[in-house]
Amino acid sequence: MGVVEVLLLALALALDALTVGAAVGLRACNPRQVFRLSFHFGVFQALMPVLGALLGRAVVGWIAGFTHWVAFGLLLAVGGKMIWGALRKRDECAEVCAPGDPTRGWSLVMLSLATSIDALGAGVGMGVLMGWLELAWAVAVIGVVAGLATWLGMRAGGALVCRLGRKAEALAGLVLVGLGVRMLLG
Repeated sequence: MGVVEVLLLALALALDALTVGAAVGLRACNPRQVFRLSFHFGVFQALMPVLGALLGRAVVGWIAGFTHWVAFGLLLAVGGKMIWGALRKRDECAEVCAPGDPTRGWSLVMLSLATSIDALGAGVGMGVLMGWLELAWAVAVIGVVAGLATWLGMRAGGALVCRLGRKAEALAGLVLVGLGVRMLLG
């Protein structure tokens, strides 16, 4: 794979991170949250192709049959929790960045896995086409691009948060559920 192909792959894999980053950015406002999600999305996007290359074609062929269900379930759970939280809140702007931080704990892990699961399959192909040194360079590019895309998405989402109030959190949850449905349907 050449530089152009690696960049195109990195951009394609980062689209989910950008979308989820924008949705979470509607709720997670501060710089620490933006860094935390961007960093973790970048790390997960970089590690999944390595894992895919290590697992090999036989195992991933079995896993590939239900990865879309896993991603759907994770996004549905986090998105549903955000929608539920938005419906329960009373204060429009003050609570949007309050309890239930999606950039911490299991929400962070689930979102990181959901947005990077497609990189697992890409890693199988990369492992076949590339040597380990070339793979290391490619996954570094993928991780950096995913981190930057997440940062960009969160900043864009955060810009809308006080304009929409608690509707922003419900919108974010709907976006995550919609992304999960899109992954489920292929």
